[in-house]
Amino acid sequence: MTDRPAARPEHGGRTGSGPGRLLVAVYGVLAIAATARGVYQVATKLDEAPLAYVLSLLAGLVYVVATYALATERRSVAWWAVSIEMVGVLTVGVLSLVDVGDFPDETVWSGFGQGYGYVPLVLPFLGLLWLWRTGRAARVPSPQDDLG
Repeated sequence: MTDRPAARPEHGGRTGSGPGRLLVAVYGVLAIAATARGVYQVATKLDEAPLAYVLSLLAGLVYVVATYALATERRSVAWWAVSIEMVGVLTVGVLSLVDVGDFPDETVWSGFGQGYGYVPLVLPFLGLLWLWRTGRAARVPSPQDDLG
């Protein structure tokens, strides 16, 4: 059995490089879409569905923070933002199906992101997986580390 170090991935543990670029791009698109939708809803019709519209705006802000954190290697902020996103989409997804009275209009996370092709449901799982994977890759020793 050889004692070779594991190969370092091409992205080198960076969250915004390699396949992470696509993840950051998808987060960016959702950040713009959800924030714009939330701002519009809160500004023009907050009295119709206050909980739903405030949650739409909150979802947009979470996507903005996650996008920024993933793109700029702020791993601890990214972990928090993506985790909040996951809890939010699962909680709002369930509540929007069970308690329709509080959600008379859709949010980004209503029906587990049904209005956005379920991307809001899948994205936090991919984001957390990517953070975990790149975190592990950052700790993989390189062959040069054994020379010192």
